[in-house]
Amino acid sequence: MSDLISDGNTKVAFATSIANLSAPTVAELTAANDWTTRLTPDGLKADPATADVDTSSLASTFTTNQPGRRSYTVELTFKRGSTPTEDQPYTTLTYGATGFVIVRRGVAYATAFATGDKVEVYPVAAGEAQNIAPAANEVSKFMAPLKVTSDPATRAVVA
Repeated sequence: MSDLISDGNTKVAFATSIANLSAPTVAELTAANDWTTRLTPDGLKADPATADVDTSSLASTFTTNQPGRRSYTVELTFKRGSTPTEDQPYTTLTYGATGFVIVRRGVAYATAFATGDKVEVYPVAAGEAQNIAPAANEVSKFMAPLKVTSDPATRAVVA
């Protein structure tokens, strides 16, 4: 058994339209902006949360719960770029901008999207970009807080 290594095996793209979140097409994903090389090594955050629904009663001696509403916190931390192409995430993710964050894990970054790939698709609207305080021996960075606007497809398969 071997471990799945994330270094070099994660791809993150941003699309302005996806017709079917559960089955995005190769053409849609190929047309998306590939921002993987602009993200910092720890710059991908797509964390789920599930609320508790208390199902215990007055007669209960133990608190029981069922899973309730789900939500996601999506934040992307980018390196700022010195050219318009390199700084595309910053100029694209302005307050209120909408689109779809696509994440593919476990496949070499350089491998093109292909039919059958497993991807996560998050419909998002951008919050206000946060410039990260400068520090010695670091590149300029910003964090884009993204609000998930409808149910994501976290186990989508590329059509």
